[in-house]
Amino acid sequence: MGRWTQYDQDDYRLPEGMKRVGYDSDTGRYYFRDREGLLYKGPEGSEFGELTQVGELPTHVAAEADDDNDDLEAAPTRGSGYQPLAVDEHGSRHVLRGGAYRTLFPFFLTIAVFLLLIWRLVLLPTRTAPAPCPSTTIPYLVQPGDTCWDIARRHNSTLDRFVIVNPKVTCSNLHPGDRVCIPDEGSSISRVF
Repeated sequence: MGRWTQYDQDDYRLPEGMKRVGYDSDTGRYYFRDREGLLYKGPEGSEFGELTQVGELPTHVAAEADDDNDDLEAAPTRGSGYQPLAVDEHGSRHVLRGGAYRTLFPFFLTIAVFLLLIWRLVLLPTRTAPAPCPSTTIPYLVQPGDTCWDIARRHNSTLDRFVIVNPKVTCSNLHPGDRVCIPDEGSSISRVF
């Protein structure tokens, strides 16, 4: 309960026996009724002030204030403290399917793009292009099961010439997909490239 709940009521501001019965939004005036049933209107633009007696309520205010026992703040009518909701008995029921996911889709898309970007930039090793082979050699991609000796023999070369052309290749650590340079059959190979 709030600290100043007594200020939510009109009782402490109005003269004894007076009750607020309506409000005219066109003129900005509140209307009040006393114990004898006489009507009064307040000053224009303020809730309280000097009251002036009137004969009757304006028609649009009278329609709202026909029951004097109604709570002006529309207090709940059920014991649980909640106001019942207005229900359209004959209205069509439209079920939205996936409405919540429709609003979350851009969020999930942003997360997916971010994760793909991280995967591409951080987790995948960036492969640099291998150095081109010298003009007297041809490139060869290592196949599964290949050894340095097999590659050199298959291309009519010797293992010594193969090692001279590929000084950084370790024959015991040859992997499929690696690129090596193979000397041409008729070319003379020296140690200096």
